[in-house]
Amino acid sequence: MAEKSESHDLYALPGLRHGAPKAGFPEPEMLPQVAYEIVHDELMLDGVSRMNLATFCTTWVDDQARRLMNDSIDKNIVDKDEYPQTAELERRAVRMVADLWHAPDPATALGTSTTGSSEAAMLGGLAAKFRWRARGGTGTPNFVCGPVQVCWEKFARYFDVEIRQVPLRGDRLTLHPDDIAGFVDENTIMVVPTFGQTFTGLFEDVAGISRALDEIQTRTGLDIPIHVDAASGGFLAPFCAPDLEWDFRLPRVKSINASGHKTGLAPLGAGWAIWREAADLPAELIFDVDYLGGSMATFNLNFSRPGGQVITQYYDFIRLGRTGYRRVQQQIYRVARHLAAGVRHLGPFELIHDGDPRRGITAVSWTLRDGDPGFNLYDLSDRLRTRGWLIAAYPLPADREHETIMRAVLRHGFSVDMIDLLLADMGRGIAQLRENPRSAPLTRADVGGFTHSATAAVPTSNARGSGSRR
Repeated sequence: MAEKSESHDLYALPGLRHGAPKAGFPEPEMLPQVAYEIVHDELMLDGVSRMNLATFCTTWVDDQARRLMNDSIDKNIVDKDEYPQTAELERRAVRMVADLWHAPDPATALGTSTTGSSEAAMLGGLAAKFRWRARGGTGTPNFVCGPVQVCWEKFARYFDVEIRQVPLRGDRLTLHPDDIAGFVDENTIMVVPTFGQTFTGLFEDVAGISRALDEIQTRTGLDIPIHVDAASGGFLAPFCAPDLEWDFRLPRVKSINASGHKTGLAPLGAGWAIWREAADLPAELIFDVDYLGGSMATFNLNFSRPGGQVITQYYDFIRLGRTGYRRVQQQIYRVARHLAAGVRHLGPFELIHDGDPRRGITAVSWTLRDGDPGFNLYDLSDRLRTRGWLIAAYPLPADREHETIMRAVLRHGFSVDMIDLLLADMGRGIAQLRENPRSAPLTRADVGGFTHSATAAVPTSNARGSGSRR
């Protein structure tokens, strides 16, 4: 009698004869290929990241970058004694970014890589708070900003700083220089212009805000610094709008944060915080540790973190250089303008940002014109989801929250051909919505049924993740 044997087919192995462990920590082990297949198959339910036009983050990297990430999977960037060359690549990258942003002396400028722009922003805010306190500041510190990403609300709450968020007025969509005087005082630690606003993609006028603060100092004696949140614009304007003054060319700009894993083209998990000069980063924020094999300085909110993203960012810098970054970023702007032209042609839309590199980042944002076309932007966003496209639809910030906009962020790896496919799906979706209009117009109560984030707004009964802004 033949001996009974188990099938060697993967899907007949014991671990796949029942559902994946979900309720608690599992007791039995399973073969690695079985565990891999369980996780791999579940991940098929995620969306296609390159069709996600709500996220600002990198969704395409080349094969060499993937190899470097794999080669660096075991490198802890905080352990500079064990991985001295990784630390050296970080130092080089800091000098390169400082040079890109016109620091007075890039060779001595202080900066650090971070896990993303949010951590970098908080480090810039903490430095401003410590400088204010060193000047004799007492009471509750505050900072002034326009419509900002949630990381600044977190900074205010976590570090006991008052956020003075200037409401939108009239047809304004950004913080304006003439808004500043009514919000600053002796406890203002910084003004934070956003160079690439989350909601619309527009640049705020950093140079104009700097001039306004110069005038305030002349009248009142208040010397208020600027921290620029260049999460997305910091790796665009230097190549595509180089004459636009927003960085350390303005003496009042003391620190800048940006995401390497957005327009810097690095994989997810890379950010940068750079200070104008060494005196702008208070020494109290720097810690020396000696329990990883040697004495080393650290001034990050996170401690142990992977080194692969910084290594790959350095690879991007030396592979592309200024010439390559200019070529890549200009092409993304061309793709954005192609989308803007298509949206304008489709019908009932008014463009807010059309992908002009002097006005904002590689994004397109729009709203519905006056009147009721039989659908709203949430309807259109939902319709596009059926084809795999994720495009953010959400209300504007305070004092204009009754207005809904859509915003599409264009990134490296998105081609004109993909835009044509998207526009065709938008046209079909609009036609379907017009053929099947809502039974009643959208009301404020309907809008209340949507959750707002920096990347998407969807009905709370059908909320899904849409990709991290930071």
